[in-house]
Amino acid sequence: MAAVKEFTLPDLGEGLTEAEIVRWLVEVGEVVAVDQPVVEVETAKAVVEVPCPYGGVVTARFGAEGDTLAVGRPLVTVAVGADPGPGGGDGGGSAGGSGDGGGPEGSGNVLVGYGTQAAVARRRGRVRAVGAAVGHEPVAGAARTARDDAGHPDGGPVAVISPLVRRLAREKGLDLRSLIGTGPDGLILRADVDRAAGTATGAVADVAAGGPTVQAEQTAAARQPVDGEVRVPLRGIRGAVAEKLARSRREIPDATCWVDADATELLAVRAAMNAASATAGTSATAGTGGEGTRISVLALMARIVTAALARHPELNASVDTARGEIVRLPAVHLGFAAQTERGLVVPVVRDAQARTTAQLSAEIGRLTEAARTGSLTPADLTGGTFTLNNYGVFGVDGSTPILNHPEAGMLGVGRIAAKPWVHQGELAVRQVVQLSFTFDHRVCDGGTAGGFLRFVADCVQDPAVLLASV
Repeated sequence: MAAVKEFTLPDLGEGLTEAEIVRWLVEVGEVVAVDQPVVEVETAKAVVEVPCPYGGVVTARFGAEGDTLAVGRPLVTVAVGADPGPGGGDGGGSAGGSGDGGGPEGSGNVLVGYGTQAAVARRRGRVRAVGAAVGHEPVAGAARTARDDAGHPDGGPVAVISPLVRRLAREKGLDLRSLIGTGPDGLILRADVDRAAGTATGAVADVAAGGPTVQAEQTAAARQPVDGEVRVPLRGIRGAVAEKLARSRREIPDATCWVDADATELLAVRAAMNAASATAGTSATAGTGGEGTRISVLALMARIVTAALARHPELNASVDTARGEIVRLPAVHLGFAAQTERGLVVPVVRDAQARTTAQLSAEIGRLTEAARTGSLTPADLTGGTFTLNNYGVFGVDGSTPILNHPEAGMLGVGRIAAKPWVHQGELAVRQVVQLSFTFDHRVCDGGTAGGFLRFVADCVQDPAVLLASV
């Protein structure tokens, strides 16, 4: 008889506890190979394909596209050792590695940066399974009730869909025992916490308004659906961005300064570098960070930023609020904002201070393409120490962006446009850019921030300044 193996959502690492099913890549009854991707999921960090460590016939899929699953909950069950020919999972055969002898089960392979299979096994004992499978009954013993996982209903912990929900309830001052879960078997979902928090806020406003009846009527009227109203779930990457920006606004006393700079010479230098690269390079070396790599304006700005941070290392930092310390970081992991169909993401160029301008351009190009195709990994999106934000691509001159928590600085680059400018004592038409610098006022004062931005602007106006600093 074939052995039915249950594959659960792996430990995603980076503090992630759940993922949303974007697209199923296999059907029930389909034969899959070891490590074949079976589902595409979206976490708060990226969209990834999840490979199954078992080979055999898919007997069940758990969850529909759009559902959010917690780490450790079942994704699929696979009949291992089943006949892969016509007839699907009813064929016989030995179940390799499934007997009492104890060979390793599955490949043991995991996604890069996504934890280990052992971590999933540890979670399995405390996370309940999805209540129903798509196209097949769940494996015997796979499902547990919320009360079983939660402990005693009166004295044990309350069953929630993920640790994130428990944390949100704690932050909002809610007692989970007072909530009614709308998930399977009374499981408390994030929506339940948000709903209860909204009700509590309404109650406080009710008292302030001095009239529960009037306030209740106003609240009820405000919640009536409006024709044409569209509600979009704040989850996945969009939800993660919203939460991070809100935290930044709560915790960081940021300030912004800005300056206009003449970028005419910088553009001329870029054109000269690309002309020389095209003459010396070949198509075989293009994109490798060597000869033949085209230099982008963003790469030049990245190179200037690393030089500026070398002069002002106090800005490559974060604040440890728990210990009351400023943490200055030895390496510059430079993030840059990239707009995608799924929302804003910030890929990170590792050790930017150690890369040449050509290498920076190649790496920025690689990460930008990965962002467009949705193939960025969590490692590509975490660990940044400073962010470069090129909002000029949207045709705007300036901005006061929100810092990318817990970073202490962000340089904004507006559009480069032809404007009247006094050059060498005469009025001329020059290519002008507005630069803005948003910084955490806890790590430095305005003098340091102004010095940083002035150096950046000087390098933009006269690239020889950059050469003199290295």
